[in-house]
Amino acid sequence: MRCDRRMAELNYRMISPSQTSIESGIRSLEGPEVCFAGQEQLIMPIEIEVHKPVEETLRDREHELSQLINMVPSHLWRLTPEGEPTFFNKRMVDFLGLDVPDMDKPGISRLEAVIETVHPHEAAEFRDTLNRCLVTGEHFTMRYRLRRADGVYRWMSSRAEPMRDPGGHIVQWYGLCHDIDDQMHAEEALRQSERQLQQMIDAVPVRIWSVTSMDGPVYFNKRYQDHFRAVIPDFEAIEEPRIETLLQELICPEDAPEVQRTLLNCFESGRGTVMRFRWLEKDGAYRWAECRVEPRRDQDGTIVQWYGVSLDIDDEVRAQEALRNRERELSLLVDMVPSNLWRLTPDGETTLANKHMADFLGVDLEDKRQLAVVFDAIFHPDDVDAVSDVLGRCLKTGELFSMKYRLRRHDGVYRWMSGRAEPLRAPDGRIAQWFGLCHDIDDQVHAEEALRRASEQLARATQAASLAELSASIAHEVNQPLAAIVANSHACHRWLSAEPPNVERAKITAERITRDANSAADVVSRIRALFRQAPRARSSENINHLIGEVCQLMADGIAAKGIRIETNLEPDLPSVALDRVQVQQVFVNLVRNGVEAMDGAIVDGARALQISSLRDGNDAIRIEVRDAGTGFEDTESVFQPFFTTKQHGMGMGLAICRSIIESHGGRLWMANNETRGATVAFTLPLEASEAP
Repeated sequence: MRCDRRMAELNYRMISPSQTSIESGIRSLEGPEVCFAGQEQLIMPIEIEVHKPVEETLRDREHELSQLINMVPSHLWRLTPEGEPTFFNKRMVDFLGLDVPDMDKPGISRLEAVIETVHPHEAAEFRDTLNRCLVTGEHFTMRYRLRRADGVYRWMSSRAEPMRDPGGHIVQWYGLCHDIDDQMHAEEALRQSERQLQQMIDAVPVRIWSVTSMDGPVYFNKRYQDHFRAVIPDFEAIEEPRIETLLQELICPEDAPEVQRTLLNCFESGRGTVMRFRWLEKDGAYRWAECRVEPRRDQDGTIVQWYGVSLDIDDEVRAQEALRNRERELSLLVDMVPSNLWRLTPDGETTLANKHMADFLGVDLEDKRQLAVVFDAIFHPDDVDAVSDVLGRCLKTGELFSMKYRLRRHDGVYRWMSGRAEPLRAPDGRIAQWFGLCHDIDDQVHAEEALRRASEQLARATQAASLAELSASIAHEVNQPLAAIVANSHACHRWLSAEPPNVERAKITAERITRDANSAADVVSRIRALFRQAPRARSSENINHLIGEVCQLMADGIAAKGIRIETNLEPDLPSVALDRVQVQQVFVNLVRNGVEAMDGAIVDGARALQISSLRDGNDAIRIEVRDAGTGFEDTESVFQPFFTTKQHGMGMGLAICRSIIESHGGRLWMANNETRGATVAFTLPLEASEAP
């Protein structure tokens, strides 16, 4: 009789079919309880007490394993062969805020519920990759973003492998994913830093190279490579450029041997160096360059890289050479300057004057004593004290000297000069000497005097222009009542020419003519008073009644254009102290502008001019005139005198309106409507001042 492990397992299942982990422990038992005799099976009774210590041990192991899985600092999960989740460890449950049973949603599988927690940018790839692995049995590995319980996505590195039975069939999948969000952001920051560093290196206006050894390949930055491409025809064919290429192709043959010796000594000694040489430019000429070479060492002090920076110093070299030449010419140049140059000691003693100044003063440059004496007597008597005070203060404080004064020419004529002097300081800050310059501005001074006279003439011309503007304003405002007189005259003529003549209507029209004529006279009188700031008599008026009168006055002309007036007047508004004629002219002008803005404009529905009045706080009344026209591109320019958008307009209406409202202590402005048209609004204070 032989022992059989499978029968032991079957007997155990008959006794306690509870947990798989315990089953695994029972499978490992060997004993004489189950034996075979030929084809007959003999099932022996098993003592439960014998296996209790084993079960307890397995349960302890299982508990320890569960704690270990939950303590692993990664997300562990298990899938069925078809991909359905069956287990999440505690860390994954805490991260997702969901356990496996929470994935049960109507209409979708648990796997799809898990995929919903993957970032939308990686969800499709996650689904395709996992499905392929489920079909082929390949290992699953992928990086993706997983949504945390608070809605934040974090990068995960995930890997899953299948567990197979002895027949090779996949029993289940075990997966692990750990949080790499900080790593991903660090890698991205590193890549960004590398890109920025590379861009900075390529953008720096110098040529940079690096090499590990004298015979190693050289790295060149973009500016260097662009230079090579322009100078070396087959540079692209060179896979690993080396220093020899630089020496042979770029360095001037006269300088190449010295450069090579300097580099060899530098690499052998491990010390940095500075070299100057000429190299070839794309135009075929050689330019001076300065190359600084420094080593980079690791923590042990070993040189791991050599860096070089090449600067174009051709302009500097040529400038130094030119400077040496100019130093020889400086004295000649100073003497040829068409201005007076001079030099003082820190105490104010004159030590130098250029030839131009010597000729102006009539002195001998070689006679230093004469130079000092002349300088004491060259200023105009009216300017001596001022120059002495200012120059003395500058010598003490080190301030810049700058002023205008008169100098006496050798023929005794005084001419205006603009003088300026600055101190030259030693490295320790002490003033070593003063250098000064003064140039003749006598013609400029006389020109400024002529300019002042021209300004006076311009002021008189401006007054004349103001008179012209006043005339244009009067003409603009008088034109309105005169136009009404003409219209009423034609109407009176028609009434009298009718058969039979309509005398009553003619009388009414004649009365209107008289009224409009008086209105014209009032307009002229009030506009003249406005522009000369004369006192104006104001009366207490009901603003709603004033609006009604204007609407009634203009009703016929507005109706003829197919436009209607809509009023929204707040009742019981307090009276306002105002000049009735002037404010009425403002209303007429604003209503006429609104009507003309809509005249000929294509407006959806009926065309209406809306007039409203309302309280504006506790101390003012606001009136608004809203049209449905085309609006304005610049709502502030329309208030400038002579600015007009009308073909035959004078551009004075709104400017006069604003002047009238502001003279009443109010404010007038314009704004385009949200849909179409514009709104002109103004305020009138309830306690208007009677003062001019």
